[in-house]
Amino acid sequence: MDMESKLTRRCLLRTAGMAMVGARLAHAAEAGQPEPRKIASVRQPEDGGHARRLQSGSDDSRHPRCRIAGHGRQTQLARCGHGSWVQEGSPAVGHEDPGLAGIWDAASRFRSPKAAESVLASIRAAEVLGAAVILAAFFRKDAPDMTEETSYGPIVSMLRKVARPAADAGVAIGLENSLSPADNKKLVDLVGHPAVGVYYDLYNMDVYGHGKEAVGGVELLGKNRICMVHVKNGKLLVEEPGPIDWPAAFRAFQRIGYAGWYVYETAHDSIEDCIRDTKKNNEFLRRQIQL
Repeated sequence: MDMESKLTRRCLLRTAGMAMVGARLAHAAEAGQPEPRKIASVRQPEDGGHARRLQSGSDDSRHPRCRIAGHGRQTQLARCGHGSWVQEGSPAVGHEDPGLAGIWDAASRFRSPKAAESVLASIRAAEVLGAAVILAAFFRKDAPDMTEETSYGPIVSMLRKVARPAADAGVAIGLENSLSPADNKKLVDLVGHPAVGVYYDLYNMDVYGHGKEAVGGVELLGKNRICMVHVKNGKLLVEEPGPIDWPAAFRAFQRIGYAGWYVYETAHDSIEDCIRDTKKNNEFLRRQIQL
């Protein structure tokens, strides 16, 4: 499929998706149901479970989004009646989002027989909503043993199966997991398709015992394997002392020529804290990266 066809297909699907969302919201209003509230920030738990949403109502001025190159925010897919997926904060309600998270439901995980089905459904949702990356998270027992082909082989096969549909839709599958940078490199190289990369989370590298390899992992993985980056420092501001040397990390990203999104995955006690902390984090990132 050529680029012009991809863009035409995506525009058509996005228009159809916007119409469907609009019709659903109108139906909800007629039924006296409250209109869904938009997401200001999303925190994805390290265990891969359901995200805790921090909602801000419908006032765009309260969204702590930064409209500068290289900044983004992660949006969670949310159920909206009858099992359909709607992205809160999507272009259907006037927002641009770099990626989607929350692709697994109760019946599927990364190593389950229905994993490919969930990934393919998320690819379709991302294409409709204009998101370039879907986050496929798998931690601890859901992650493969990269020394055992019987463990990683089925996952490689599944990812190869969904890689082509992702590429055709203009979507990348970002793997975020508890594997080391070296094992992530091995997994992505075994799949061998540019539509499958690493959604790199340096803080999680420390959480899962790979902290000393986190910054070095940027150059080990390289520009072509990293499709998106999570930026966080627990409950602290990104610039505060923590397990990750973020200035060194950003220098590494610049050395490899990374030009993708940096997406906050931060925890806040209130909407006000979220807005204040995000402004401070933005100021820090502006000092660290060349825009």
